[in-house]
Amino acid sequence: MGALGGLWTQLYLLPYLVGLDYFQDFQFVEMLKNREMVVYPKTETTITVQENVALQSAVERVEKVVLGVKTKTQKGEILTGSGLIVTSDGLLVTLADLVPRGSDFYFYVDGEWPAYQILKRDLENNLALVKIEKGSLSTAGFADLKKTKLGERVFLVGTVFDEGGVEYIVNEGIIKSFQEGSVQTNIFEDSNISGSPLFDISGSVVGLNIINKEGNVSAVPANIIREFIGL
Repeated sequence: MGALGGLWTQLYLLPYLVGLDYFQDFQFVEMLKNREMVVYPKTETTITVQENVALQSAVERVEKVVLGVKTKTQKGEILTGSGLIVTSDGLLVTLADLVPRGSDFYFYVDGEWPAYQILKRDLENNLALVKIEKGSLSTAGFADLKKTKLGERVFLVGTVFDEGGVEYIVNEGIIKSFQEGSVQTNIFEDSNISGSPLFDISGSVVGLNIINKEGNVSAVPANIIREFIGL
């Protein structure tokens, strides 16, 4: 009530008093005449914040470096997952768990199912290197994990097989911890996109994802992948 009364006084009472001849010789009236009061200040600057613009741009850049992996094991079990294109002439890396020996493999790349050759496997780090008969492919660079920080924003892009073909799945989170041979995140996801690449917000590859039964997403680090590939 006091604040409203003061505002009413300045807006209505004082301007009325200033207009009366009796008050013209008072000093406070002269001060009021020379003072400029702004009740509702104007602003000419409007700031618009758009969330996830950086993430959307990064996803658009890296989507084509992600491939689908589908396997039929000797026991008739169907395994599905994802992988990463590492060279434009057809080298790709995925999880060794997705391409067990003696199985039939299918790699979905850029709308095609090209012929392939399994070059080598690293069972300790759960990696497999594959060469497909397809060129002019998109690639992404690897992140420098020495410069990667805890709490840094990361995202994964994986593939999901359905009756209509292959769809891309995106999920995001942060790096929770670095462990020996593993990058831990706070992301939870279905195991059917194991082998999907993990990217930082610039679109560089942080690692290749392994998803456990509880859905926790961790990644084989980029430095181990590069050493395995020989790049």
